[in-house]
Amino acid sequence: MFKSLNIDPEKEDRIIRAATRVFAENGYEKASTNAIVKEAKISKGILFHYFNSKKELYVSLYEHLTDLFTGKIYERLDWNEHDIFVTIRSVTLIKFELFSVYPDLINFLTSAFSEEAPEVKNEIEKYKTRMVESSFATLFSNVDTSKFKEGIDVNKSIQVIYWTFEGMANQQQQKAKSRSVAEINQEEVLAEIDAYIELLKISFYK
Repeated sequence: MFKSLNIDPEKEDRIIRAATRVFAENGYEKASTNAIVKEAKISKGILFHYFNSKKELYVSLYEHLTDLFTGKIYERLDWNEHDIFVTIRSVTLIKFELFSVYPDLINFLTSAFSEEAPEVKNEIEKYKTRMVESSFATLFSNVDTSKFKEGIDVNKSIQVIYWTFEGMANQQQQKAKSRSVAEINQEEVLAEIDAYIELLKISFYK
């Protein structure tokens, strides 16, 4: 449930869809709660009955959609696969699949990534940091370490691999600020990922 409040599911869905689109298109400061309630077909009184402020709505929406997006990735992932590079590439392919299924969600998360409004920036950064740490622990807790070179520090190697692809993801999100999700060249991104995978395999695998 969105923010764990007792909201009618149909009404909740309308609020989520409307707020996601309005915030994604306008950013936090320029987004209007009047536009959100108009699109959601609810009164402003109802919106602020559930959320005390625009800030609370934005942060709650960010947490909800981040959890939803992460959950969708986990649902599609093959948890029997323990090669770290196969897992990383699979996550990328799943993200591309989700881009086409949930374009407004992705546009909102991309917008939130570069949100500079002081009112919400720190909240977003704190939650993102917690989610990154949680995702790292979840995705790489059962990596096949037998493939790594003998004598190498596997934990540090995994950290370097993760930082590499986290950095790539951040670069892509920076690029996405000036274009829509549909304009992302998926083949180009995959080619870059594959190039880094080959380089890292030479460095860390037997």
